[in-house]
Amino acid sequence: MAQKGDQLDQETFSCSICLEVLKDPVTIPCGHSYCMNCIKTYWDEGEKKLPGCPQCRETFIPRPALVKNTMLAALVEQLKKTGLQAAPADHCYAGPEDVACDVCSGRKLKAVKSCLVCLASYCQKHLQPHRDAAPLKKHQLVDPSKNLQDNICPRHGEVRKMFCRTDQKCICYLCSVDEHKGHDTVSAAAERTERQKEMEVSRQQIQQQIQDREEDVKLLQQEVEAVNQSADNTVEDSEEIFTELISLLQKRSSEVKQQIRSQQETEVRRIRELEEKLQQEISDLKRRDAEMKQLSDTEDHNQFLHNWPSLPPLSQSTHSSSISIRDVAAAMSEVRGRLQDILGDTWTNVSLAFTEVDVLLSQPEPEPEPEPEPEPEPTNRAGFLKYSCEITLDPNTVNTRLLLSEQNRKVTVMNKNKSYPDHPDRFTGYFQVLSRESLTGRRYWEVETAGGVSVAVSYKNISRSGNESLFGYNDKSWSLYCSSDSYMFRYNNIQTSIPGPLSSRIGVYLDHRAGVLSLYSVSGTMTLLHRVQTSFTRPLHAGVRINYSGDSAELCKLK
Repeated sequence: MAQKGDQLDQETFSCSICLEVLKDPVTIPCGHSYCMNCIKTYWDEGEKKLPGCPQCRETFIPRPALVKNTMLAALVEQLKKTGLQAAPADHCYAGPEDVACDVCSGRKLKAVKSCLVCLASYCQKHLQPHRDAAPLKKHQLVDPSKNLQDNICPRHGEVRKMFCRTDQKCICYLCSVDEHKGHDTVSAAAERTERQKEMEVSRQQIQQQIQDREEDVKLLQQEVEAVNQSADNTVEDSEEIFTELISLLQKRSSEVKQQIRSQQETEVRRIRELEEKLQQEISDLKRRDAEMKQLSDTEDHNQFLHNWPSLPPLSQSTHSSSISIRDVAAAMSEVRGRLQDILGDTWTNVSLAFTEVDVLLSQPEPEPEPEPEPEPEPTNRAGFLKYSCEITLDPNTVNTRLLLSEQNRKVTVMNKNKSYPDHPDRFTGYFQVLSRESLTGRRYWEVETAGGVSVAVSYKNISRSGNESLFGYNDKSWSLYCSSDSYMFRYNNIQTSIPGPLSSRIGVYLDHRAGVLSLYSVSGTMTLLHRVQTSFTRPLHAGVRINYSGDSAELCKLK
């Protein structure tokens, strides 16, 4: 009990400013007592404010003279001799990053609340008047803030309680009738409410994006399983196929397995990288959501509105989770028939056939190489002939109404179907054929036409039936239609009439890396008909389409 009495005495005879036992105690007109030096310093540091009591906030005019309370001083000295000591309370002093109490003198305690009316921060003890005094209970208390002075208008010295929507800034009431007169102004609280609604919408969008990306991650994980399963099945099928082939192909079985595993590793690595990207986006979105949550919980309207513009706008994701996984097992079954036709060829031809039918797992497009320095296009036929190449037509792609001749360089439309074997690469709807050779780098060739003929270049994966298979009617082929009286260029089903001298021979110049396709009329001289500047994403094949029975086209031998 004696110990409790001592503790009571310590609190009773302590200065509420320094929280130590009173030294040279003085009593001000409201009845509260302080150390003489503490209350003097408190008033001196108050600048132009009226002197007042730190506890009850009563103000005095004029400033009271400070006189030592001799009775209280004697009582404190007597109690010290009987065992009263300064209360070594376990105070929490303010550190460099903390908000310090504005009332404490000497070593300041950490503030527990800031008052938006008093524009001051208080420790637990100095906050007590705001808990007890009826006028102070109406003040708005918020978490400790270092930026209270930002709430004061530097021009009028008033609290900024208004918001100018015209200038997007916090202002005081005098500003609203002065320099912001006629502007769209509302209370800071009303603007905060509107911004809070916007923030909630943004947070909902972020949460939806997080959910969408988590679903994408699940899909990617399923794709990894599908890739692994497809690769395993392909290995098994390739082993079965090679056991049925002659010894030459059996020797190459292990190499095919190694290629499949290599492509499997590439595909899985690509998906893993995409998964990591999604996980990073999820982390960024969660961090963004946390920042918004922290700002949403801010009780100070002005601080909310001050920090709101610093939040970057919600960006839309450009990610697409669409991933194409080729059915490798089906491709292996498809190539079975091809291998039977090339058993007598060398292993180089076998590897080429595998590449042409995309036996292996589909792989992402290679990273584009840096744009090469553009090479000048030849200016005469002699210059073009330096890039001439021998091209033959692929019997596996030729329509059954077309007759191949001249060592597979000439094609003619017949009245009856030819008995070509079934093949998945064969054009079935239109009289078309592709070259056997794939074309990259700089190439030049010429086509001799008779009748209505389309001279074309195309990717290997163009459709083989329907309108999508027509050269020039899709984004996988470019076509120049030649007749006896006109030229017509077509790409992606957009046609362009081409003026120029009519000739039965068309020259085609390709610079694959530069993305240049040039078409020339070749007679005594070469006349440019049309030039395409684009970006080719894979090797091209020469193509020919013939319209009517008896018409023909021939890939010329160039010297």
